[in-house]
Amino acid sequence: MGQRKVRRYSLRSLAALETPIVALTAYTAPMARLLDPYCDLLLVGDSVGMVVYGMDSTLAVTPEIMLAHAQAVMRGSQKACVVVDLPFGSYQESPQQAFRVAARLMAESGAGGVKLEGGREMAETIHFLVQRGVPVIGHVGLKPQSVHTHGGFRAVGSNVDEAEQVTNDALAVAEAGASIVLIENTYESLSRAITQKLSVPTIGIGASPMCGGQILVTEDMLGLFGTETPRFVRRFADIKHEIEHAVSTYATAVRARTFPSAAECIGMPKNETI
Repeated sequence: MGQRKVRRYSLRSLAALETPIVALTAYTAPMARLLDPYCDLLLVGDSVGMVVYGMDSTLAVTPEIMLAHAQAVMRGSQKACVVVDLPFGSYQESPQQAFRVAARLMAESGAGGVKLEGGREMAETIHFLVQRGVPVIGHVGLKPQSVHTHGGFRAVGSNVDEAEQVTNDALAVAEAGASIVLIENTYESLSRAITQKLSVPTIGIGASPMCGGQILVTEDMLGLFGTETPRFVRRFADIKHEIEHAVSTYATAVRARTFPSAAECIGMPKNETI
């Protein structure tokens, strides 16, 4: 008998989970293959622009970039629900524009839904997408695509007016039909209150442990970058130094001509040395 096919999560089935949703970002097939057994949700985030391409922000990421990475992640995953970010400028113009981009990303990658940033101003678009069969994750609080209007990558919800705005945004997104609402870099008490008010789960990134799930950028969580990471990132590994050590050891072996060894060469007697 062939290997039993694993049933992939959908956003609807994730929303019904009784345990916290485990989510991470993924941009490549090998990484998706490693994360898939442990994650409920893999987000092909527009953070790929900064993590993979070295961009200063997410603003230059295109639908074509998102599509290529969504296809790669789908090849590497079996179980997790794969969701793709709609990049800046690809959905804000109109609900119709958003549907065209979302439909293409889902149809050509096989992903299970899209994520878009925005609150009350995006409610009409979210409703339009959901009514046409596109599952949506909303994104409120700090919105990286609006970093210039936010005044930088800062925590959100420090005053009454801002807290009310984030709350109303989250409610509007949920009422419009979003399956899940992601809350980013928002004060814990506010994130907790929003989570309790919504009829759909929340996923936090720099929010609250009481959110319905958590997400981090995988490369941040693995310690692949330098010392400058957001306060809300916990490093569960230190892969950066592991890589540096491996590459340094490799370089030393090459320069000393101890790599490749006889055992790693074709037709070279194993007892022969240079």
